[in-house]
Amino acid sequence: MDLTSPPAPPADPLGAALHHLRMDGAWYFRSELTEPWRLDLPPMGDCLWFHVVTAGRYWLSVPGQAPRQVSPGELVLVPHGQGHELWSEPGLPAPPVIQDIPHEYVSERYAILRHGGGGKSTSLVCGAVRFDHPTGYGLMARLPRLMAVADPALDATLRLLAAEARELRPGGETVITRLADVLVIQAIRSWLGTDPAARAGWLGALRDPQVGRAVALVHREPARAWTVASLAAAVAMSRSAFAARFTELVGEPVMQYVTRWRMHVAVGRLRSGEVPVAVVARELGYLSEAAFSRAFKRIAGVSPGSVRRAGPLAGLLG
Repeated sequence: MDLTSPPAPPADPLGAALHHLRMDGAWYFRSELTEPWRLDLPPMGDCLWFHVVTAGRYWLSVPGQAPRQVSPGELVLVPHGQGHELWSEPGLPAPPVIQDIPHEYVSERYAILRHGGGGKSTSLVCGAVRFDHPTGYGLMARLPRLMAVADPALDATLRLLAAEARELRPGGETVITRLADVLVIQAIRSWLGTDPAARAGWLGALRDPQVGRAVALVHREPARAWTVASLAAAVAMSRSAFAARFTELVGEPVMQYVTRWRMHVAVGRLRSGEVPVAVVARELGYLSEAAFSRAFKRIAGVSPGSVRRAGPLAGLLG
């Protein structure tokens, strides 16, 4: 690959990372609940669960976390797909939401759920979404186990979502799911701007004027035959200064990170089960399937074939 004309680094590396947070919705549902009620949400593998309360209040319990009450204006994310419970009050039996509660399916992936004892009402819009880009699932691995976001920047989107949820008009399912996706991205953006954990590793490095642009280049063109020298030249730094600053900010040497990111991309390709390992190897610039497989096992600890057989492996690359 020609290294004489390296691509121009993005002016906003953090914005470029957010641009790649494309979601593949696994399932969305609108819940109309009346007290007393309790729901058991199942584990969803590599999905991110979200819950938006559009009317009323509820309690949420995630294993290992203290229960918390959620009010209108708050968006709750369960980023690692853990099973969890929602309830109007403690001590109630929890029927599995998918198996035991009737749903009115508006489309294959959108349902309306009605449940409860006829008392005070609570309305929720919930869903489980996957990211379909390595930036997305690389970022998800760094998110906390539970996120509750109450950011004024989300208010306008929350109001739109609540208005659509009150009465499902023609096309309402599409509007609700798109608004839900926007809310998830807004919540992650809020977390990036406020949580100290977002300032570590490659996420934190994106804020550096030069190393951030180099990281964004690797993310944009993982198959390019990058070297420490070519990345340093692309961001107008000397090789030695760039290598030292990259390791300091990202937490690992340049080429180790390049390889690790290629394996993130590989997981995304392999998890579908549709692309042969040899094709993935060629797409990422490896001259042979054997060389790719060795690199993958060194980084991931398992063979590429085991990823295909086991399906998505949450947190595989940390």
